[in-house]
Formats: sequence, structure tokens, C-alpha cells
Amino acid sequence: MNLVIDWGNSALKAAWFAPGQPPEIHRNLTLPGVRALAEQKEPAAVLVSSTSQPGESLRDELALLPDVFFLSLNGLTPVPLEKRYDTPHTLGADRVAAAVGAKVLFPEEACLVIDMGTCITYDLVDEVSVFQGGMISPGFRMRFLAMHSFTERLPLVEPEDANPPLLARNTRQAMQAGVVNGLLAELNGILEAHRSNHPAVKVLLCGGDAPFFESSLKPPIFAVPELVLLGLNRILEYNNVNRS
Repeated sequence: MNLVIDWGNSALKAAWFAPGQPPEIHRNLTLPGVRALAEQKEPAAVLVSSTSQPGESLRDELALLPDVFFLSLNGLTPVPLEKRYDTPHTLGADRVAAAVGAKVLFPEEACLVIDMGTCITYDLVDEVSVFQGGMISPGFRMRFLAMHSFTERLPLVEPEDANPPLLARNTRQAMQAGVVNGLLAELNGILEAHRSNHPAVKVLLCGGDAPFFESSLKPPIFAVPELVLLGLNRILEYNNVNRS
């Protein structure tokens, strides 16, 4: 049984993978919670992907048995993709994992992966598993925080309405309308641009803010909350099989 851990900027998630079974996913974990998971089932192999802390720091925290295969994902880790990226060592582990997860689901089709986390990433992996590159954009809540942080009078507000009016009548609603409608225009515009270049592209949506926008995007869209975890497990299997 494999244990994969996704240690992001704002959340810690983990999943168990066993052959022929759906993944067992655990969200909103703490470090003690991850250790408790590892102690429950004693994994045969573990992969850690971290965008916030050194992944190797979890090895001691988990108190793994000596024969457990442990992998900390970084820019040099072999993956079942070709990276057509000028600086592969700076390519985020979460972006790579999501792209690999997309190819687990659609191995012979071009995929556009939109990950709506702290930042929003848009990445294309083609029909022959070549990571072609992508975009990084300010995240949903980052946009609200930026307006508050870089002005004297604008308050810090939270998103409330998935369909705010274009003609808001107070400052709070105007900020919500600007962020939500602006981000929707960005998302759908980028979708259309990719679909014009790759008419059959599969669009996969993941990340913590994805549910807020899922129903407002131009279909077809595949919402796959566990996409990064699927990709991490595939990377773990790929390295476990190919290790010398």
C-alpha cells in the first residue's frame, strides 16, 4: 500500500492507494495526523510533495520502518512526462503531479489542468505526455487580500456570491463582483484560447477554490479534486518500479 502526502501552502492532504481499490483520501491534516495515518497501516512506499516545507523533514516525523521506500518529490525526481520547460528545477511539484494525474485519467489525450489553489495554474500536457508549459495567476483569495493590503480604505472581504452583479451598489459588493467576474472572464477566456488550439483538449479542474467556479465554466469540464494525489501515486509507482 502506498501513502502519498501533498503538503501545500495552505493545506496538508494525504491518500492511501492499494491495487484495485479507490484511494482513501484524508484532508485538512496536521503533522501528528499524518504520522497517525502512517502508523495505522505501515505503508510499503511513501511520497511527499511539499511546496511549503522540505519534504525530507517528514521522514523522521513519520517514524517509518527502515525498509519503507521514501521519496521526496523535487525538480530532479524522474516522472512519466517529458518537461518542455526552460527551468525544470523551478517547476512546482504540484503542477507536475497534477499533469501526471491528468495522464492517468486521459493517457492518450491532450489535457489542460487548472489548479485553483493559493495561486491558479493553467498547464497543458499533450497527447504524448509532453508537459508544454503553462501560466501562473494570482489565486482567488489572493486577489481580495491584494486589494486590502495595497490600499488605505478597501476592506478585506470574503467571496459570497458565485454570480455577483456587474453593477454593484456598495464597495463590498463591488470588490466581490470585480474579483469573481474578473476571474470568471480569465478562466473562460483561457479555456477558449486553448480549445481553439486543441479542440479536443480535456479540461481538468482541481484545487480548493475549484467548487466555487465549477458550475460557471464553459463545459465540458472534469472536476477531479484528487488529481494531484493521483499524480503523486503514479510518480511513486514509476520510481519504485524503476529504482536500481
